Amino acid sequence: MSKPKTVYTCSECGGTSPRWMGQCPHCKAWNTLEETVAEAPATGKNRFQALAQSQPVATLSEIEAGDVARTPTGIEELDRVLGGGIVEGGVVLIGGDPGIGKSTLLLQAVDALSRQLPVLYVTGEESTAQVALRAQRLDLSGAAVRVLAEINLEKILATIAAERPAFCVIDSIQTVYSDQLSSAPGSVAQVRECAAQLTRTAKGGSCAMVLVGHVTKEGALAGPRVLEHIVDTVLYFEGDTHSSFRLVRAFKNRFGAVNEIGVFAMTERGLRGVSNPSAIFLSTHSEPVPGSCVLVTLEGTRPLLVEIQALVDAGGPSPRRLSVGLERDRLAMLLAVLHRHAGVACADQDVFVNAVGGVRISEPAADLAVLMAIQSSLRGKPLPRGFIAFGEVGLAGEVRPAPRGQERLKEAAKLGFSVAVVPKANAPKKPIEGLTIHPVERIDEAIALLRTLD
Repeated sequence: MSKPKTVYTCSECGGTSPRWMGQCPHCKAWNTLEETVAEAPATGKNRFQALAQSQPVATLSEIEAGDVARTPTGIEELDRVLGGGIVEGGVVLIGGDPGIGKSTLLLQAVDALSRQLPVLYVTGEESTAQVALRAQRLDLSGAAVRVLAEINLEKILATIAAERPAFCVIDSIQTVYSDQLSSAPGSVAQVRECAAQLTRTAKGGSCAMVLVGHVTKEGALAGPRVLEHIVDTVLYFEGDTHSSFRLVRAFKNRFGAVNEIGVFAMTERGLRGVSNPSAIFLSTHSEPVPGSCVLVTLEGTRPLLVEIQALVDAGGPSPRRLSVGLERDRLAMLLAVLHRHAGVACADQDVFVNAVGGVRISEPAADLAVLMAIQSSLRGKPLPRGFIAFGEVGLAGEVRPAPRGQERLKEAAKLGFSVAVVPKANAPKKPIEGLTIHPVERIDEAIALLRTLD
């Protein structure tokens, strides 16, 4: 019996190579090639079967395009991230650390949807009894929830064809394997083929499907990078397992806005949506403290108020620059701008910056609030009560405008903030009731303004 032919498949891009190499020849990633069994090429008539009949081609201007019909899941924060609800035939990939709450949230969604749609929950990591115990712990009735404990792809597809669910959860895609491939479950070939088959089933049968994915040590979804290109929506579950709060963030969504965020609180009865997430990210100080500044940031379509905390302390010969929730390289750049254009030196000081609540801020509009917090900690004087700031700071010391500044200011005024330092281009034409706005053009103006507000 001849030895089966093997190829080396890249776990990042899915490209193949006949021999192992340190660097993938397709995406140039290092140490990503894994040995897999090569599939036998199609021969004879099957080789050109896909080209036997041409498909009809339409003109773009003649295609009728309407709004995508959505079905709410019954969980408001999840619907926000999905763009309003599940879409018929849509495939969602959700990843997160073990124990973060993926199965809990999806079981709650399946139970809520079962009241209006036929649903199926396929578990490959637990038994049906374990799923039932979780449902009892979450106080879910589960009267119309169909559950299958199976990891064989062909049996799962047969069950989907027999049950005809409108919503199906596969928990998880790394445990599913196909008899057509000889590689082990969780391998690059198995994950790619099983995800492709399930996606074709969802599109052909008008079944909305959710695939649960494992994550690597770096926090990225495990498996080939093509897995994220196959599906319609990619969600990430974030948060510390020791904290009661969880964030669900959309990184890709063909049916809605990306970078949308949903906030949940883990309770004894499962995950509950947080209607006012700004309260999570704001510390409850009885009196203003030095080194604290509130930022109005945008997460998708939602403005959020996040507290930025800074601590400046005497350092040694090699002062540290540490940031949690913000980019460390950008912190070093902002400290250089603060020194060069505002005359505030921190070269011999340790600087620590933290975004309260475990939220990650990537937008440059946080620059001004970070510098305000650093200056407050350096001087040892707190900012005024009800103080907020936002704006991007350039290398020349200018304060650039942030997108959707009016919405940020209205959200701050609604929550009772009274003083705002913003870029001059974001200053509203009409005054906002209860909010005193100080527009600035340069960082030295903002630093000088702090001394007048003491």
